[in-house]
Amino acid sequence: MSPLELTAAGLGIVNIVLIARRTVLNYPFGIVMVVLYAVVFARARLYSAAGLQVFFLAAQVYGWWYWTRSGTGPVPVRRLGPRGWLAAGVAGVGGTIMLGLAMSRLTDAAAPWSDAANAAWSMVAQLLTDRRLVESWPLWIAIDVLSVWLYATHGLLATAALYAVFGCIAAWGWAEWGRAAPPAPA
Repeated sequence: MSPLELTAAGLGIVNIVLIARRTVLNYPFGIVMVVLYAVVFARARLYSAAGLQVFFLAAQVYGWWYWTRSGTGPVPVRRLGPRGWLAAGVAGVGGTIMLGLAMSRLTDAAAPWSDAANAAWSMVAQLLTDRRLVESWPLWIAIDVLSVWLYATHGLLATAALYAVFGCIAAWGWAEWGRAAPPAPA
């Protein structure tokens, strides 16, 4: 565990707690966290995870902009419709296949397929989060389970512990957002 990894993990906890509370203040913490994690993951040869941080950086900036447009107080949340579910599934599966093939054939990635799945589905979950969709949370829980295993098996123990905490916070966030959201569209 490096001081850089520990700092990134601490910022990650602050970030997700603030997301669960539906406050736009989560974004400054998220931005610094993803910059630090880009370095941590690149050093561990988890290239999909390192590249994912570049996506997360852009998503953090977009989410900050989008959430500030909702007014003051906790941001309103909503539910994903059937077409959204289909689009999310296609994007997650397609992204996993494309990224997994690239990482397994073009790099010396330490875990090309699990890292690719983690990255692809994290992109989908992040976009759902930025759009304030309740369904981002169960997806994050599944990603957190995979992340604990992936990072622990590659010696990133603080990060594995962080994702275990993320999973618990995601369960809380799911309940919070679920109570605040209107019924799902047909």
